[in-house]
Amino acid sequence: MEAHVRIEVEPAFLTQAEVAVLLGVPARTLEGWRLTKSGPPWLKLGRHVKYDREDVLAWAREQRHG
Repeated sequence: MEAHVRIEVEPAFLTQAEVAVLLGVPARTLEGWRLTKSGPPWLKLGRHVKYDREDVLAWAREQRHG
């Protein structure tokens, strides 16, 4: 009898909505940041805007003040 193993993988690339939740900002804020090149790095996969989870977290840490 073959055992079934379930592996749950956290996605490496996040959607705009997921990043908005992660950072606690509106999705429209991320759109504005993309236009002004002031937000976290993003990439385009076909028609889809995606964010590398590690890049987003690193960017957020760089925003610390004080």
